[in-house]
Amino acid sequence: MEPIEPGCPRDSSCTVQDLLTFPDDGKRYELCDGNLLVSPASAPHHQRFISNALFALAQAQPPHLTTLPTVNLRISDRDFYIPDIVVVPRELVDTVGLMFGPDDLLLAVEVGSPSTRMRDEEVKALGYAQARVPVYWRVEPDEGPALYVYELDGDAYGPPAVHKAGSVAELSRPFPLAVDPAAFAA
Repeated sequence: MEPIEPGCPRDSSCTVQDLLTFPDDGKRYELCDGNLLVSPASAPHHQRFISNALFALAQAQPPHLTTLPTVNLRISDRDFYIPDIVVVPRELVDTVGLMFGPDDLLLAVEVGSPSTRMRDEEVKALGYAQARVPVYWRVEPDEGPALYVYELDGDAYGPPAVHKAGSVAELSRPFPLAVDPAAFAA
């Protein structure tokens, strides 16, 4: 008898339960409508942008909120993302187990890379909007860097506000923050 390899059933799409059987192999496994999205581990350059954006958010957050890196977000049985950064109510940190739910997030942040740009720009923007995450940031390091801010307008995000390096973005959600996207590359 051959050992069963972790993975998705061949006759149906993946579920979050399937993901829980995957090995911890350093890859990032996510789901979009049951379709498996696999990304390699982040490079140090990418991690620097995450750390700097996390620091900027954490410095400005009010005491009732907290900023966290790389958490699990279960939207449904067939939709599961791992945002680079989230902002959540502080009281949830000690009560949430393995996964946050979509109602828990006030902000999701993705730091782009050439291999994930289309996914972050289209798939994740649509997924976070459908999950009703009020604000979604997309940081694009290769653009100087640039910060794209999507805000929920009804059931979808409106066109993103684009903030380029060298100009200060005055943001009000999920809390007041003034930041030059160039700080994410520092």
